[in-house]
Amino acid sequence: MEILAYIAAVIAAIAFVVLVVYLVITLKAARETLHNVSETLSSLEQQVQGVTEETTQLLTKTNQLADDMNQKSSKLNSLFDGFKGVGNTITEFNHSLRELTNSVSRAANKNPEKTSQAIKWGTTLMELWKKKNK
Repeated sequence: MEILAYIAAVIAAIAFVVLVVYLVITLKAARETLHNVSETLSSLEQQVQGVTEETTQLLTKTNQLADDMNQKSSKLNSLFDGFKGVGNTITEFNHSLRELTNSVSRAANKNPEKTSQAIKWGTTLMELWKKKNK
């Protein structure tokens, strides 16, 4: 019976050694996995730093572009104000021309003889001018 106890002790010892060996193998694999995870995280941190720097540069350029657009927009506003002034001037000129035309028309209706004589003189002058230019 003592032999059975020794055999049982040897089997238990062998089982314990096998258990320890598998435990060591498992711990080594876990250590390698953790090492790989650590390297991956380190690489990821460097990539995130690169992306952060590029994002900062992009934001800076975007802000500069927005400022430039605001400045150019302000300049365009003054240009459009100038166009508005030109439009107002043209409107006033048209109004003045209408008044002049109405005034000439009224004068022509009051003095038809003088009007026909002025038209004849104008036609003659135009013909002379055309002959001179040819």
